[in-house]
Amino acid sequence: MPISAPDGRLSLVVFDCDGTLVDSQHAILACMRDAFTTHGCAAPEDERIRQVIGLSLDEAVARLAAAGDPAEKVTEAYRRAFFDLRSRPDFREPLFPGVAAALEALDSAGCLLGIATGKARRGLLATLERHGLGSRFVTLQTADSNPGKPHPAMLLRAMAETGADPDRTVLVGDTSYDMEMARRAGARAVGVAWGYHDRRELEAAGADRIVERCEELADCVLSLL
Repeated sequence: MPISAPDGRLSLVVFDCDGTLVDSQHAILACMRDAFTTHGCAAPEDERIRQVIGLSLDEAVARLAAAGDPAEKVTEAYRRAFFDLRSRPDFREPLFPGVAAALEALDSAGCLLGIATGKARRGLLATLERHGLGSRFVTLQTADSNPGKPHPAMLLRAMAETGADPDRTVLVGDTSYDMEMARRAGARAVGVAWGYHDRRELEAAGADRIVERCEELADCVLSLL
């Protein structure tokens, strides 16, 4: 049964994907560099790319593009590059250590689980299928059907689909965009220290808590609920 407050309200935990659940950094960096150089543009530095992970792809490319770069063509080149990479038998996008156990603990405690990600839905479904996680989540929100982060639409829609109130919802993510999205939606925000933005950025964006290890995540979330 879903965990609820004394008045019967449901509890919802919504996760970011890249940098929070799965370690996709190397794939994203490689595909973004390839997308720019394919069109004769200078490849962005890795640190600049890491800073825009979590945004919708269109927004990420727009922030990285220099004046005169064909951003729309670069965006399409990234999609093709990532699709091709994901189709290779040696493609790796591992779960961070402890993620599966944390999801199991929250599920067993009765929390409803969801995802809000800048990934396209096709990519998200491929990731969940690869790790056998599709049945864990009752709501999946992606940037191809919602405004991208830090706009609160994905989180608001997840709450609407599940019937959870903002004060019974926790967003778990690794970037300032996740923390800002949670704040705008009226939800709690837990930052994870193993992703793409550092602790200082997460705190400045409004994180209620920050966890250093995934083994701490379930207890931290449940304490907020």
